Amino acid sequence: MSRAAQERRGRAAYWIAACLLPLLGGCHLPPPHEMPHPPVPAQWSTAVAEGSAAWPSTDWWKAFGNQELDQLIEQARRASPDVQAAVYRVREAEAQAEIAGAPLLPSVDAGASVGPERSLNLIGEERHHILYQGLVQVHYEFDFWGKNKAALQSAQASAQAARYAQQVVWLTTSVGVANLYFQDLALQDRIKTARENLERAKRTLEDVSFAERHGTVARLAVVEQQTAVADVEALLPPLEQQLAATQNALAILVGEMPEDLHVHGHSILDLAEPEITVGMPSELLERRPDIQEAEANLVAADADIRVARAAFLPSFTLPLDVGVASMTLSHGTVPPLGIYSLLASVSQPIFHGGALKGKLKQSQARYQELLVGAYRQAVLSSFGDVENALAALRAARAEKSSDERAAALAQQSAGMALGSLQGGTGTELDVLQTQSTVLTAQDALVQARLAYADALLSLIKALGGGWKA
Repeated sequence: MSRAAQERRGRAAYWIAACLLPLLGGCHLPPPHEMPHPPVPAQWSTAVAEGSAAWPSTDWWKAFGNQELDQLIEQARRASPDVQAAVYRVREAEAQAEIAGAPLLPSVDAGASVGPERSLNLIGEERHHILYQGLVQVHYEFDFWGKNKAALQSAQASAQAARYAQQVVWLTTSVGVANLYFQDLALQDRIKTARENLERAKRTLEDVSFAERHGTVARLAVVEQQTAVADVEALLPPLEQQLAATQNALAILVGEMPEDLHVHGHSILDLAEPEITVGMPSELLERRPDIQEAEANLVAADADIRVARAAFLPSFTLPLDVGVASMTLSHGTVPPLGIYSLLASVSQPIFHGGALKGKLKQSQARYQELLVGAYRQAVLSSFGDVENALAALRAARAEKSSDERAAALAQQSAGMALGSLQGGTGTELDVLQTQSTVLTAQDALVQARLAYADALLSLIKALGGGWKA
């Protein structure tokens, strides 16, 4: 084809596109959906302390005043498999966003070719030559309907959702580390108390047996004390098994082999008690990364709907090929010639067997699924989590207070029994029994203190762990 013919063909393509544009002016994509505004309660149903809200800080675990806990959580940040996997999911989503943005820019490729060619004319004469060709190809699609832009917005929203999901994983992991660590401390306290109680019970059994041999107590007292010793002995194996399982779980969570983790904590009773109150319910929506993740997924799904709608509309492309070519013939070499091709094209989907309509329906259903099953569920669950945590914290605080009074009274009773013994009006058996009561009360206090710490952790997690959008 001659150069003049090529120019006429290119001008014709431009005129066709120019004539189609007014006809397609009425074709447009609907605007994005407005983000839902879920109903928010005016106040919490569980009574909360008045005054300024003390939301958890981003390093909320430091408020417990335990350096070993700080080290474990920092180790989890570096080595936890779940946390590391979440980091790479974010990178994967960000790379996908880069891929989605590529169609908004022209694509440029360069190539070169060389090789023999053979041609045969109508009278059977052959012609052989070697073709040398270098070519730069530029391809650009005009994004009239915003399809490529919507695809980029979808990928960017998905990347943002992955970042929020990373915060969800980190919140779950850090709270999990603290929870297991507190269980470890409590179990060590309970094992220590059980062993001390066992020693007291054995000493009491010796005294009762001595008294029974001298006829001052009945055989029944000996049997009862033997039962008490057996009961205390039966407590130790389950506690030790729970401690081993807790330490193994903690090691896995912080990314360490179980045999390499050594917890040197002292007592759960030594933990500081951070004071955490909650603010207005409306603030919760910005402090929960799972809600923000669900919202970002909604944005991505909405953009996918626009991509699916745009697939019904024509696409306009402008390919440009520019290069040089030369041929080696039997009688010499043809000087290099400049070549180019500029052919605007329009493509209109006509029949795809229902695939385009099915894709649109799928995208719309996906949006509704995320709206009802993810976003609204996340919002409802967030308020439920806070209400449950507040109720649990209130109950745990009352239980801890009662057990603290019981432990103090048991200690007072033991002191009185010891005073009676020293004054000659009491017996050593009375002292041992009251000391056993002290150990039992201390064990109950440790469990109550663990329940209170767990309730604090639940509230911290329900409030988003100090994170804010």
